Amino acid sequence: MRLSVTDLISFYETPLGQCAVKAVFERVHSLWGSMDELDVLGIGYPGPYLERLAGEPRRKVCLMPAAQGGHAWTPTERGSASVVAKERELPFKDAMFDRVLVVHALEETSSYDSFLREIWRVCAPEARILIIVPNRAGAWSLSDQTPFGHGRPFSQRQIKRLMRDALLEPSAWTRALYTPPVDWKIFTSASEGWERTGEFFLPNFGGVNLVEGVKRIRIDPTLPEKVRVVAPAGLKPAISSKDHLYKQSAYVTHLTQDMEDLP
Repeated sequence: MRLSVTDLISFYETPLGQCAVKAVFERVHSLWGSMDELDVLGIGYPGPYLERLAGEPRRKVCLMPAAQGGHAWTPTERGSASVVAKERELPFKDAMFDRVLVVHALEETSSYDSFLREIWRVCAPEARILIIVPNRAGAWSLSDQTPFGHGRPFSQRQIKRLMRDALLEPSAWTRALYTPPVDWKIFTSASEGWERTGEFFLPNFGGVNLVEGVKRIRIDPTLPEKVRVVAPAGLKPAISSKDHLYKQSAYVTHLTQDMEDLP
């Protein structure tokens, strides 16, 4: 059963939830950097992450799936908004966003292909899409005490294959959440140490996979290419067949009139 927005709010208010946001967002920031003058869309339950984005995006939209439920998301930045809609029927025009962050969404949807193709549709050419999902090999996917223990976990290979099927080109990946998924102070107070140690000694066992893809617009190489030909200087264009026939007809008419005028 899909988690409700109430469950997600409750998790992110706990010390463990706050540690999760910090650890995951560090990876997001390392991949994306500043969002100045970009149109950004978050899908799923992205609010805690969108609020931390660096720079000043031109537009920042938080879309929460109707099956999950939503709530008012009102950050102070101009151009920010929250929307509740079906994730396979995004209420946006084509090629609208430069960045799309997907968290607590793909693992819960019933149709991965339709969802990702809809994301492709609303992305501008060369837009970057970052998908955050539970790691199949991580401890967080085994604990239903956190949102990352619900829905289907994925390996990086599985996410990359889904991206390619949706015409998104995988461009970068990383992992996060090496802290044990237990809301005990002994773990949450030392979460930074857990992250560094886990990334160094057990890099494949992070709680979540972060995989970035890029929307590429490819041109079919078999299509003929239009080439503009410039005539060399001093070269006059040839007379077209139509002009030639017209001039020939005018000459014959003129010659006929001259013959009629003869005595």
